[in-house]
Amino acid sequence: MVKLIRVFFESIPIQFAISLFILFPPDTVAQVTGLIPERYYSIQENSVSTLEAYGDTLWTGPGLNRWVEGQGEWYIPQAADSVFSGRGRVYSLAISRDTIVAGIGYTSLVGGQRVQTAIGYYRSVNGGDHWKFYPFPLEEPDPDICDMDSDEYLPECDITFRYGDLEYKRLPVVVPQQSPPFEVDFSGDTILSVNWASGLMRSQNGGIDWERIILPPSTETSLNPGYEYFWFSQDREGSLLNRYDPRFDNNLLGFSLLIDRQRRVWVGTASGINVSENALTSPVERISWEHLSFTGDPHGLLGDWVIKIRENPVNGDIWLTNWPSDPDNRDGYGLVSTSDGGISFSQFLKGVRVNDITFHNGMIYVVTDEGLYKSEDDGENWTHIRQITSPNTFIKDGARYLSAAATNRQVWVGTSDGLASSIDGVNWEITRVDMPLRGGNIYQADLPDTETFAYPNPFSPSRHQLSRIKYEVPEYSRVRIRIFDFGMNLIRNLENRALSRGVYETSWDGMDENGRQVENGPVFYVIEMGSRMINGKILILD
Repeated sequence: MVKLIRVFFESIPIQFAISLFILFPPDTVAQVTGLIPERYYSIQENSVSTLEAYGDTLWTGPGLNRWVEGQGEWYIPQAADSVFSGRGRVYSLAISRDTIVAGIGYTSLVGGQRVQTAIGYYRSVNGGDHWKFYPFPLEEPDPDICDMDSDEYLPECDITFRYGDLEYKRLPVVVPQQSPPFEVDFSGDTILSVNWASGLMRSQNGGIDWERIILPPSTETSLNPGYEYFWFSQDREGSLLNRYDPRFDNNLLGFSLLIDRQRRVWVGTASGINVSENALTSPVERISWEHLSFTGDPHGLLGDWVIKIRENPVNGDIWLTNWPSDPDNRDGYGLVSTSDGGISFSQFLKGVRVNDITFHNGMIYVVTDEGLYKSEDDGENWTHIRQITSPNTFIKDGARYLSAAATNRQVWVGTSDGLASSIDGVNWEITRVDMPLRGGNIYQADLPDTETFAYPNPFSPSRHQLSRIKYEVPEYSRVRIRIFDFGMNLIRNLENRALSRGVYETSWDGMDENGRQVENGPVFYVIEMGSRMINGKILILD
C-alpha cells in the first residue's frame, strides 16, 4: 500500500512554511506534465506487478483493484482486509465472468534477508462484491519425532506419498516463507497454484482443501505412474537420498501456470515447462507429465526458467517467457511459442528479458525490462517502444515493464511507474496513484489539505531518477518553478510558461543547471503563479 506521511517542519531558516511528503513504495516520474486527475478512488501502488482481464473488466495487483470499461471508477476491495489494510499483496490473479481467485503474499525479513512469503488466497464468485479467504496450507509432521524449530532436520520428518504403485518421501512444507503464490488458475471449483518451494498445489473444492501435485525430476522428460523415479536429495552428511526436495531440484520450484482451452495444464519451473493432460481431474498419484527443458535446440526453449505462460485467444498458440537458470550459462533470455503442445517451439526476441505477454486486436504485446515490444505478424517483426508517453505524462525512462493484459477495447501495461492503457497501441493513457492536494484518497483519507507536495520524498536521484512536484494553478497564469539550496542559492529553473487552470506535476531529476547531481540535504522549491507564491521542500538522500 502506498504509505504517504506528511512531516511538517516548525522551524526552518526561511520565510515560508514547508511540507515534506514521504512516499515509500515504487518509483515515480518527470518534466512538466498536463492536467493531473484528483481522484479519491485510486490504484493502490504505482508499481503494477499483476494484470488479468476478462471481457470489459481489468483486475490489478498488488492492490486487488478493478476497472470496468465505460464506468470510469476504480474499485477498492475494502472487504479483503489483508490487502486493503494489511500487509498482503496480490501476487497472482485468475478471473472469469464472475469468479476471481487472487494469490496473496508479502515480503518478510528472515535473518536480515527479504523473503517472499505466502499468506493464502481470496476467492469471489460474484465479481468481487464478496470475498472468502483461504489460508495457505502448511504441513505438520509428527511432533513426537520432529522438532521443526531445530536447525537439524531429520529424515524421519519426511512425508510419505504415493505415486503410481510406489511410495516415496518428500520434504514437508512447514513454513510459508519462499512459497508465495506466483501464479493461480482455475476451472470450475478446481484451483491450481504454483508456489515456488511448495511447487504445484491443487484444490478441487474452491480453495478449502489442498493437495500437492508431484512434478517430474529435472533429469526426466516425462512422469508416468507405471515407472519408478529418483528425485535427487541429500542428508545432513551429504549422502544421496531419493526424496522429493525443491532444495536440490529446480523442476520442483513452481513459478508459472496455465490451464489452456484444451484443459491441459502447463507448469513453468526453474527447469523448463511441464505439460499434463490429466492434472485437473486425475488422482494425484495418477497424474502424468511431459517435461521439456533447454537443450540448445533451435526449435526448443531459449532458457530453463519459465516465468509466464499465455495462450493466444485467436489460434490457441502457447507463448512462454524464458529466463536463464543453467549454472553453466548455456541458456538465456527470450520468448518462445508452440502450436503443437510443446513438440517444437519458435524463438523470438533472443537476449531480451521478457516479463509478460498479451494479445489484442491481432497484435502481440510483450513487456520487458527494456520497454514494450509489439508485433502484428505473429512475431515475425517487432516494433520496440522504449518509453510510453501520453498527452499529459509519461512512463519514466528506465522503468520496468512488468505485466500485461487486454480487455475488450484496450491493452494494458503495468510498469514500475504506473499503468498504461491504449485502444490502438499507439496513443496511450497513464494512470498512477491519485493523491489529491485536498483530503487524501481512499487509502489515506485523513490527510490535511496542502497546496503542493513532492514525491518521492526523500528523493534519491540514482534510485528514483525523478521527483514530481504536484501543485494547483487556480486560474490561467504564467507559472515559474525554481529549486534553491539551503542557503537559498538558485540550483535550477524548472518551469516558466503559461498554464491554464488545473492540477499539474513538474518533475526534477536531481541535477543543477550544469547537469551535476545535487548533494545530499534539503532543497527548496518555489512556485510563482502571477502574484501568488507557494513553496515546498525536498530532501535529497542518495
